[in-house]
Amino acid sequence: MGDFFAELAKKLAERWVSLLLLPGVLFLAVAALGVRLGHAHALDVDLAAREVIRFSEWFARRPAGGQVGLLVAVLVATGGAGLLVQAMAGVTRTLWLGQWPWPFGRLRNTLVRRRRDRWHALLNRRRTLTRAHPAPTRTPEQQERIDQAAAEVNRMALAEPGRPTWLGDRIHGAEAVARDRYGLDLPFVWPRLWVVLPEAARADLVNAGTALATAVAVASWSWPLVALAFVWWPAALIAIVVGAAGWARARGAVAELALLVESVVDLHGRTLATALGVADEGHAGPLTVEEGSRVTAVARKGR
Repeated sequence: MGDFFAELAKKLAERWVSLLLLPGVLFLAVAALGVRLGHAHALDVDLAAREVIRFSEWFARRPAGGQVGLLVAVLVATGGAGLLVQAMAGVTRTLWLGQWPWPFGRLRNTLVRRRRDRWHALLNRRRTLTRAHPAPTRTPEQQERIDQAAAEVNRMALAEPGRPTWLGDRIHGAEAVARDRYGLDLPFVWPRLWVVLPEAARADLVNAGTALATAVAVASWSWPLVALAFVWWPAALIAIVVGAAGWARARGAVAELALLVESVVDLHGRTLATALGVADEGHAGPLTVEEGSRVTAVARKGR
């Protein structure tokens, strides 16, 4: 996945100003005002206005050198806040994708078990409807109920849940489909598949990955806002709004990314198998499980 992440890093660098610089300046301004207001005057609009006017007048009285120095200090502080958010982005991503470390293993396993039980209950309901209304005699109303039951299963997870979160199960579902339908161990196979993909497919994947990274960056601003809430409680409400906005964007980005990953496996899995010499070049169509297993064996190299 080296090329994938290289392209992703390039995209993120281009959006540094919108992702870190401008939100960082806004956060510093809110933090400075929140510290001045405190809990006792948290929603005192008049006091907030006076503080803003007082600071503006103080800044205007500074000599040019002092103003420049203050602006440089703000930029440095903004960079520090941006680095903090970058560090916390890893925490946000790990939390959302359900890749929780061992101290949370019991909670993770409990949530996965509950999700699996619910998913199988929905799947059994769809199967019961299908058996009760065979296709030859099925009415449009009965077909609609079956379609709705299938949609409920797919909304929850596209394969048997294996992560404690919805976002994590979207990625897990793509890996499960690659393994069960084609015999591909996607974490090992993906770097090889990336090399043989056409530029258009790579660009689509990078754009979807960038959208997910942007959503993670947006939501990660909720961490410093939570810290600010200890001295100014409205920051907690802002943190909830920011986190929810990032989560909503991440749902769409992950759904698109998982669909693209599954699509490139469908369309280009045989290209990889042919390049590795484990499938005949004259054949067409999706990989068989046997061919995919041979691709996996080459990619894993006994690991």
